Amino acid sequence: MTREQIAILDFGGQYTQLIARRLRELQVYSEILAPDTSPATLKARPLKGVVLSGGPDSVYAKGAPRCHRGVFELGVPVLGICYGMQLMGHLLGGEVVAAGSREFGPADLVVRNGSRLLRGLPSPARVWMSHGDSIQEPPQGFSVTGSTTNTPVAAIEDPGRGLFGIQFHPEVRHTPDGMTVLANFVEACGCRRDWNAASFIEEAVSRIRETVGDGRVVCALSGGVDSAVAALLVHRAIGDRLTCVFVDNGLLRKDEAAQVRRRFAERLTLRVVFADASRRFLAKLKGVSDPERKRKIIGREFIQVFKAAARRAGKAGFLAQGTLYPDVIESTSVRGPSAVIKSHHNVGGLPRGMKFKLVEPLRELFKDEVRAVGVQLGLDEEFVHRQPFPGPGLAVRCLGPVSRDRLDILREVDDVVVTEVKAAGLYRALWQSFAVLLPVRSVGVMGDDRTYQYAVAVRAVESADGMTADWARLPHDLLARISNRIVNEVRGVNRVVYDVSSKPPSTIEWE
Repeated sequence: MTREQIAILDFGGQYTQLIARRLRELQVYSEILAPDTSPATLKARPLKGVVLSGGPDSVYAKGAPRCHRGVFELGVPVLGICYGMQLMGHLLGGEVVAAGSREFGPADLVVRNGSRLLRGLPSPARVWMSHGDSIQEPPQGFSVTGSTTNTPVAAIEDPGRGLFGIQFHPEVRHTPDGMTVLANFVEACGCRRDWNAASFIEEAVSRIRETVGDGRVVCALSGGVDSAVAALLVHRAIGDRLTCVFVDNGLLRKDEAAQVRRRFAERLTLRVVFADASRRFLAKLKGVSDPERKRKIIGREFIQVFKAAARRAGKAGFLAQGTLYPDVIESTSVRGPSAVIKSHHNVGGLPRGMKFKLVEPLRELFKDEVRAVGVQLGLDEEFVHRQPFPGPGLAVRCLGPVSRDRLDILREVDDVVVTEVKAAGLYRALWQSFAVLLPVRSVGVMGDDRTYQYAVAVRAVESADGMTADWARLPHDLLARISNRIVNEVRGVNRVVYDVSSKPPSTIEWE
């Protein structure tokens, strides 16, 4: 069965990824594409609809991104959101003007009867606005279906042509009935709404078999959810022609290597080659403080160790990786050249000398979708809902030079944080919760003695997919227990601080 999809043309809006996530929550596969994707390219897809995202530009600004006018003639419904609505109006002959009064934040939308897109919304409906320009006169054939005090033309539609525009953002939680709007659009597109974990597994397994043929695959097993789900998908597709390689780089969490052996080699009976290279990695990282140098060294050494271990797996032509959609988004730019936030060693092809062909079965999934697939594949709930762990491991949570002694301290501190968050019943409610060892020492008093020991930062954030995040308001008594246990149980630490930064402007990890 052909996978139906709704394409999202990205005009640089901060909520573009959220649109994709919300459509997938409605069980429709969605993909983010460049704004100038040609109508011919779109038509070649099993397309059911198109969404034009928001964006920071004015339609009249020099160099402002545009879509082809032919997008509106593909014969599928089109939904313009914010800038997407303004662009639709502009390209189809309407009048867009700078708003007399800009709208940022909540507004009350008055819904007019007969709207197909806004069916089921109360009137007024609370919506989230973020715009300067607005449509003053809609194109011919469109009717105005919603307005606010500051924006008389806040929603338009031409149901005969399947064209809809809304000035507000239905994808954000601040629009309580936003999913109703998106569901109405999905209905207008005539989607089957059959995108789910089971259908993905069936399709992914088929695709892996077709790609690999009679070949063999190696998979870098990190101990995290992403690589585990990727390995299980490949194993389901080709069985024992998969060999997993687990590299102990000395930068893992407490008891990580032993847990991997028990879970994957013993319980799930995957073929796993174990390579203990902790001394090698620590020797290469000695004295290195720069975060990007750490990442590059770890990535380079991992490749070398992995290649040597992979030879023990027999001749394999394919490499499986747990690359996710947010990895791809952060490492590339859909709209055009942009700053890469950080290097991802598992995105962007393979280094020279590695003659594998890539198999990336999770490349189009968000994290929560990977977890749903993991449950469907039989992974235990506790493991599936494990919080993300950075590819370079504790090296990017051990600020400053990396050493075995500092890593041992960090492992113990991190274990306290995770244990207490779990005991408080908050682990699954948080995107990540961990500790960072700071490259500073502070004066303290323990007993009658003066101390001069390390300070650690506790980091806990809430997020849906890691693209944006807010610091978690952990209960004070929980923070007190964490701090008390750390300074009493972990030698070398006498101060604990809590990070109250959001992403953006900060990143989740400190390095």
